[in-house]
Amino acid sequence: MSSWRLAAAVPAHAQRLADLLPVRVDATELLTGRAGLLGLPAPGRVSAGGASRLLPARDGWVAVTLSRPDDVAAVPALLEVEHVAEDPWPAVAAWAATRSAAEVTARARLLGLPAAVPGEAPPAPPVVRSLSPPAPPRPLADVLVVELASLWAGPLCGRLLAQAGATVIKVESPARPDGTRAGSAAFFGWINAGKLSYAIDLDDRNLRALLAVADVVIEGSRPAALARRGLGPGETAARDGRVWVRVTGHGSAGDRGQWVAFGDDAAVAGGLVAMRDGEPGFCGDAIADPLTGLQAALSVVESLGRGGGELLELSMAAVAATYAALPCGGEVELTPRVPATGDAGPALGADQAVVQRIVQSRCVAC
Repeated sequence: MSSWRLAAAVPAHAQRLADLLPVRVDATELLTGRAGLLGLPAPGRVSAGGASRLLPARDGWVAVTLSRPDDVAAVPALLEVEHVAEDPWPAVAAWAATRSAAEVTARARLLGLPAAVPGEAPPAPPVVRSLSPPAPPRPLADVLVVELASLWAGPLCGRLLAQAGATVIKVESPARPDGTRAGSAAFFGWINAGKLSYAIDLDDRNLRALLAVADVVIEGSRPAALARRGLGPGETAARDGRVWVRVTGHGSAGDRGQWVAFGDDAAVAGGLVAMRDGEPGFCGDAIADPLTGLQAALSVVESLGRGGGELLELSMAAVAATYAALPCGGEVELTPRVPATGDAGPALGADQAVVQRIVQSRCVAC
């Protein structure tokens, strides 16, 4: 497996944050673990996972991600043609080359496609807003975490909290489970080991009962998606000291709250790219995902130490921009590490009865 080069400040700063968690964490393993498990190649203008491309536009560069079947299906509408070849990338690249980067991203986002211009997002710390009265600080062993997130950043936050002693319930819709279940079992197990699995439709009233007794909620959808179902932090039954973590691609304000993002294009938006001979390349493997998951876990621990009662908003693009703004300190060569994965992760819905007992024991109003 080839080694990867990236700014030395990235793994160094990530390790400094990891050292503040109440559990031993190897930041380099977090950043390279998926690549190690899947044997991914070093990225260039094609991402390590292969779903994202950095394409030359008329006036610069643009990142586009086609990771979901719906993304590929939307390509004809993006290009305003009736159909494209089985491999859509040559047509997308030719189309992007005749337009400005702003035009490419605007049309892609109009169609719900992930796209970004390098460096368009400024660095920003997590946004902290008061949500409810604080509660006395409590050990993580007494904390119940409900994870309404999929893929990588949100589930990594949940995994780190589980490692630190919290009870973490991974919530998935039976109709649309976490997409990582359909991929590498080793990666799914690495990110989701130690959690309970609860399969429930998002419109089921029992989900509201679970959220009502949660100490921490990890939200990974676009904010409007949960708000439409009455599942946002403002609609959920109040609980003193609850910490609500909202992980987004580009924030929740205005149009940005509707922009779709994945780890590779979010990193590009934050300017976290590898420059080679004057041209940008992807940095690491979907690097905004593990960086945001780590920052989210630390933000939860810090909030609980303050008594909680807070909404924490983290934008993957802003987290990436924060790392891009660090003094480079030269480059470091990393060989992707293969983490130990002795646990395959919970089977979908394996812990229905356990979760129901937890809700009953915590529900003082039932």
